[in-house]
Amino acid sequence: MGITLLENFRAVFYTPFYAAFSLGAYEEEGVDVRVETSPDPARNAELLMSGEAQVSWGGPMRVLVAYDKNPDCDLKVFCEVVCRDPFFLIGREPNPGFRMSDLSGPEVATVSEVPTPWMCLQHDLRLAGLDPGDLSRVSDRTMGENADALRSGEVDVVQVFQPFAEQLIREGAGHVWYQAAERGLTTYTAFYAPGAFLREKPESALGMTRAMAKAEHWLAENDAEAIARLVRSWFEDMDLNLLTQAIARYKSIGLWNRNPRLAQESFEWLRAACLSGGLISTGVSYDEAVDMRFVDEAMA
Repeated sequence: MGITLLENFRAVFYTPFYAAFSLGAYEEEGVDVRVETSPDPARNAELLMSGEAQVSWGGPMRVLVAYDKNPDCDLKVFCEVVCRDPFFLIGREPNPGFRMSDLSGPEVATVSEVPTPWMCLQHDLRLAGLDPGDLSRVSDRTMGENADALRSGEVDVVQVFQPFAEQLIREGAGHVWYQAAERGLTTYTAFYAPGAFLREKPESALGMTRAMAKAEHWLAENDAEAIARLVRSWFEDMDLNLLTQAIARYKSIGLWNRNPRLAQESFEWLRAACLSGGLISTGVSYDEAVDMRFVDEAMA
């Protein structure tokens, strides 16, 4: 049976997913995987449970939200790929000694396209003893619009992922204040699927996990230029040098797993952030939402 894998949107931090296709890792494992861009990432859980797709890559945040809405949804995260937060705070002026308290006062533009970046940043602020509500925050514009606002001096700090961060740095229009990956493990992207799929098609779930383990190992063993050339066809509109630099920065902060295992502490940090930010009200446990038996078998 062919597997329809939902892609949230095209992004550099999803590089391991594209690498698995470009390396032919699924074919090597005998798994027929077809990627489709989701019509709406917020509906991925619904599409999986209705059978319109079998597996999604995306944030375990989506699984947390799905359980919050329906405790019987039976979604399972079974293979992690991005184990740290891929977002940056880029400021107009250098700030090498950045502290969270530096965000009190400046005009800060945060991500509007998806909820996880702000959920994580507001939790960082709370852990630093600050009230996220005190920020002077622009919350309703795209990352592209916010990058332009930083260039024009309309805002002081923007929250963006690659390649927006790299573009601003290259232009001299922005400086890295905070690499969110530096906080430590924060589960950010993984494969997830209905429990029924894992029970009925365990060989497919295992094959996908093994394929991703191969891709993760390849990324760890190769430099940014080789990785950029491998996945270039997925980013046809991006300059190869920019793509290479964006990947190099992600590699330098340990963004991608070296194996598909999702650490419990990583899941629980994200759950705590979603709870503190009010995105969810309950918060499913690691043991209920995460199934690492395919990782166990793949790594054995």
